[in-house]
Amino acid sequence: MENLGVTMFGDIYRGKKVLVTGHTGFKGTWLAMWLLRLGARVAGLSDCIPTQPSIFEETGLEGRIEHHFGDVRDLDTVKNAIASFQPDFVFHLAAQPIVSVSYAEPVDTITTNVIGTTNVLEALRLLDHECVAVMITSDKCYENVEWLWGYRETDHIGGRDVYSGSKGAAEVIIHAYYWSFFRAPDCKVRLASGRAGNVIGGGDWAKDRIVVDCMRNWSEGKKVEIRSPQATRPWQHVLEPLSGYLTLGAALSRNPALSGEAFNFGPRAEQSRTVLELLGDLSRHWHFASPDQAYEVTGNIPFHEAGLLKLNCDKALFHLRWEANLDYANCVRLVSEWYYRYYREQADMHALTMAQIGEYEEQAAARGLAWTR
Repeated sequence: MENLGVTMFGDIYRGKKVLVTGHTGFKGTWLAMWLLRLGARVAGLSDCIPTQPSIFEETGLEGRIEHHFGDVRDLDTVKNAIASFQPDFVFHLAAQPIVSVSYAEPVDTITTNVIGTTNVLEALRLLDHECVAVMITSDKCYENVEWLWGYRETDHIGGRDVYSGSKGAAEVIIHAYYWSFFRAPDCKVRLASGRAGNVIGGGDWAKDRIVVDCMRNWSEGKKVEIRSPQATRPWQHVLEPLSGYLTLGAALSRNPALSGEAFNFGPRAEQSRTVLELLGDLSRHWHFASPDQAYEVTGNIPFHEAGLLKLNCDKALFHLRWEANLDYANCVRLVSEWYYRYYREQADMHALTMAQIGEYEEQAAARGLAWTR
């Protein structure tokens, strides 16, 4: 346990046992590190180290938590992990998270995202002690008709690609398990789902992600190819949805009426930018003299990508008093700084990541955001 004396989220996680599935991934590592700052005892379950380089390895997280390899698609593995650790909280992030990979590996995507989620729910159903579970899906769970307003939690679930369909299916399974098993008054498990997307941040090295492609290429002195320069996304730093997930977990522990609900977590409305705008802003932090040195536009679009998808987060504001923290400029700065210091300065990435979490907390506290108390 890495108790740094940080008091956030009502200090609910201090001294608690928290299991994170998918802890070796990009978002999972950031979440596990933040939980350590909050004084939690953290265990993780993942099937592999998903990328090279890996934020999990670069931050030395394995030596700081209870680290376990295991596939969420294997029910016995999940049941044993949860039964042996007896967590107070579970954050289920383990997933196949890449749209392009879902085209090449549709069965693996579906089994990981749907069967894996089912196995976590089944293991929770068998618990005999109180536990709060936050099940993470994606903004891609919505049937995307590319309208201009944000999707609400009551909008239609669906998907035009296997990845989106798998996330929509996971939401249906979560809903069904709640109504079948977790809705009973004497149930000791409370759960809810969290939906977010277009997450960027230091330490993401996943395939076919535009920010990752930029950082790899720029570190090698190469331009990056942009396939959809006008695609618009509400970009958000990884800590934004993570603050939402942690807020949701804390609220569930206090308020059983929230069990079974789904919540969107997204950035401020002004965060929406085209891919071209985002890359231009990132490139300035890498000291390119002009954008032409950093990227070029290509017509190679190998699979369908949505042109616009954003979330309405009013429900999280009303019920959880959660709202996003960073403005667009600070989001871009934090992302650029993390990669620049990794590639150009060989910085201590554990210290830098913790420092960025601390800076994020300080900015949120200065703005008076409710979860900082």
